Amino acid sequence: MATTFKQFLNNDVTTTRTLLHESIPATGSIVSGTYNEGGTTTETNIKNYSHGLFQSVYDYPFLSSSANHIFDLTCGYSNNSSLSASSGRVQQQDKIDIYNQMAQILVGHDVTGSILDFDEDGNFAAGGNKLREVFFVNLARLLNKDEIKKGSFEIEFGVTGSGTSGNDNHATVTGANFGKRIKLADLSGSSQYYVNSPAGEYGILYATQSSGQAAGQILENEEVPAGLIYYQAGIAVISGSIFSSSVSGRIGGLLDQANMGECGLGVGIAGTDGGRDGFNFVTGSSISGSCSAIRNRIYNIKFNNTTELNSTIYFCRASHNEFNYSANPTYLSSSQIRVKDTTLDQPVSYVTTVGLYSAANELLAVAKVSEPLKKTPDTELTLRVRLDY
Repeated sequence: MATTFKQFLNNDVTTTRTLLHESIPATGSIVSGTYNEGGTTTETNIKNYSHGLFQSVYDYPFLSSSANHIFDLTCGYSNNSSLSASSGRVQQQDKIDIYNQMAQILVGHDVTGSILDFDEDGNFAAGGNKLREVFFVNLARLLNKDEIKKGSFEIEFGVTGSGTSGNDNHATVTGANFGKRIKLADLSGSSQYYVNSPAGEYGILYATQSSGQAAGQILENEEVPAGLIYYQAGIAVISGSIFSSSVSGRIGGLLDQANMGECGLGVGIAGTDGGRDGFNFVTGSSISGSCSAIRNRIYNIKFNNTTELNSTIYFCRASHNEFNYSANPTYLSSSQIRVKDTTLDQPVSYVTTVGLYSAANELLAVAKVSEPLKKTPDTELTLRVRLDY
């Protein structure tokens, strides 16, 4: 225990903030296909619940102790959506409730207390194009840590219309859904993001033609707003219009009229949009079924997470005339300093430990040096002690 204490001055203590990033890739084969049982639609890494409100995706069969939760997937639409005009649709109130729940957390309320709809340009209160039919990718905290790094998020979807949504995953029909793909990316998040959300900062996801895309007319030389990414919450809000043709009148029309219904999700399903809106498939399907249909078209997800490391740095300064003696009882022998051979020798000590104490001299933290440091009256030491939290 120390017998001599030295008080820190203001310039002896400083704080720093460091952001650590880790690249997180989640290929579509993990999301759909890797753990497909015998070519059936049963996948052991996909967990559906009795309440049927969302679907959880794991990187390994979820009953295994080695499984890590990747994300939850769900979908919904607003009371203001044309899809809510008709009653009696499958889980309609659940889908509206999910939209409202996510909107009040991520968007908030207007001055009247009404829940605001998601908006493609972030200007929620001033109108603009609304995202009223969406699905949500809620990334696990294990992956996104403190937040998603701005400008790093990308998610890619297959929009080819061949096959059925239930079996067309990476394992059973490789590439059947992915002959044509679009990519949603946080293109300007590193410099242009919004702060008017109760859940923190968020950016706009722009849909572009994927690199390596087969020849076609999908999003050539275009960047169409098609979703939002909430960095701290770790939630991507994806517009249902990525499965729509331009004739449906959604935000920019991600498929041209010649490729109307290209994605194969909803064409021919009766609805207020005549079955042309690709998101209409959710009205006749359960939430779990809709999630499976969407999940089987995820080609790739990647982003960088962020771990915020805050540090307090203490500069422990030992002047030439300080800490040259040791309080260790073995430092003396018959009242003589052991490290001195003659009375003219200078006292010598060896620093091995730094203790940080409270104002009441209560030991709070201990730092060890890698090897003992020699301290004499003709030397000064400055030891840098860093506490991370």
